[in-house]
Amino acid sequence: MRIPQQAPSVMGMHDHDDDHLDDLLDLDGEVLAGYWTEAIEWTVQRTGGHPCKKILDLGAGTGVGTIRLAGLFPDAEVTAVDLAEASLARLRATADGLRLAGRIRTVVADLDAGWPVPEPVDLTWASMSLHHLADPDRLLSTVHAATAPGGLIALAEFAEPLRFLPDGFAGDLEARCLAALRHRHTAELPHLGADWAPHLAAAGFTTPQERRFDIAVNAIGNPAALRYARLWLARLAHGLNDHAPAADRQALAGLVRGDGLDTLQRRGELVIRGTRTVTVARR
Repeated sequence: MRIPQQAPSVMGMHDHDDDHLDDLLDLDGEVLAGYWTEAIEWTVQRTGGHPCKKILDLGAGTGVGTIRLAGLFPDAEVTAVDLAEASLARLRATADGLRLAGRIRTVVADLDAGWPVPEPVDLTWASMSLHHLADPDRLLSTVHAATAPGGLIALAEFAEPLRFLPDGFAGDLEARCLAALRHRHTAELPHLGADWAPHLAAAGFTTPQERRFDIAVNAIGNPAALRYARLWLARLAHGLNDHAPAADRQALAGLVRGDGLDTLQRRGELVIRGTRTVTVARR
């Protein structure tokens, strides 16, 4: 989900091989399919029967949410907004393969620069994108103004990146690297982990509801989960730069390049775990 020009992306690193980032976004939808399905279906239930003819996906990336929303609302037009044309091109290819292209349109836009969607919308979905913005409160006020009466907004966010390695592995290497990433985020992503309900209320939305989704996916026998872990940890090693000791960065990179992750997978010790929270509110 690449929104404005800040460096960190969904897992904290935005400047390392954008093709691999798109692969990672697609794998997030595949490997964490249970979370995605449950989170979006829970959001749909919150619409309370409000007709959703116009749907917006802000920070759509390669379209994991866009495609699911289009499938759940067969009469809706879904607009996917992202800063990266390459990601949206991949989304369009997916939509075409699923015969959804006629109901999905894409818009390249920097949401910190202005509002790109003129017509009122019934449902806005923003997954792990708001914390990237320089002024998310301004955007939420704009979304409120663009939302039809009775319409809904849903924000999917997280406070901490996912974890993959066993507790204590290599002297708790992953915990040290994530602590260094957290220090970087403090300066670069001040809204990461925010309580979004008050922000939504300040923008004019009402009756916020929040649900936490716990994620636990064992990678054993799952090639996609192994690829996901390898890409994620490679980006972590690259994105830490000088924020972590060189020895830790090298150890993490060596784990990714070697067969260490394969060994953990075979042992059933490579487990993708974390939480994401969805907050919905109504105009």
